Amino acid sequence: MKAKIDFSQWIVPHFWQKFVVVAVAILLMGFNLSFLIEAAWGTDPCSFMNINLANKMGWTLGNWQLTLNAVMLLFTIIFKPRLIGCGTLLNMVLIGYTADFCCFLWRSIGLHAFITDPANLYFRVLVFALAIIFFVITAAVYMNADMGLSPYDAAIKIISGWIPGIPYFILRICYDLAAIGIGFLAGCLAPNGVQGFLLGSVIMAFAIGPAITTVGKFMKKHVAIFRDDAGA
Repeated sequence: MKAKIDFSQWIVPHFWQKFVVVAVAILLMGFNLSFLIEAAWGTDPCSFMNINLANKMGWTLGNWQLTLNAVMLLFTIIFKPRLIGCGTLLNMVLIGYTADFCCFLWRSIGLHAFITDPANLYFRVLVFALAIIFFVITAAVYMNADMGLSPYDAAIKIISGWIPGIPYFILRICYDLAAIGIGFLAGCLAPNGVQGFLLGSVIMAFAIGPAITTVGKFMKKHVAIFRDDAGA
């Protein structure tokens, strides 16, 4: 039986409101990712892997992330196409290129040099802390909108269905740690070394899932278009 994408599933309740919110959230994920990259103290596991693989290959983050997502999208189409939606495509395209553009902008206006200057450590801490907070919030918006998951997020959902005896959160942590390991290996093989702080990304691998779940529960309870009964 051939896998089939049912496009009728893309039209969720409050579609256009959610579409706009998700598009803005994903753009802001790329924006906040650029500050995590500038602070260089760690990113989410997927970004850590992609940044280091892109660096090893001499690609921009946007080009590499789009290419890898396209390959992983085929996996999702074959095994669980219902996980695909408008949010999937927006995530594939916008996060990497938005981060690339913002990092270019920060270097052009001198913000990169200011953030990384040892004399401005307190500012760097502030940038890193705020970027993590807003990255998690915007990621929670995208992941709880029921408009499709990124191929990276969809893959572990599919795999977890094949291993029902292991709780999803444990599989997710192992999956994210594996992504960090791939990124670290790629960085070790690159001429300019590992990009970003390994420990920071490991901490995020354990913390980002529960944080996104907590924010998501709040949204589904208090934000009308995200409530479970929104289509009722």
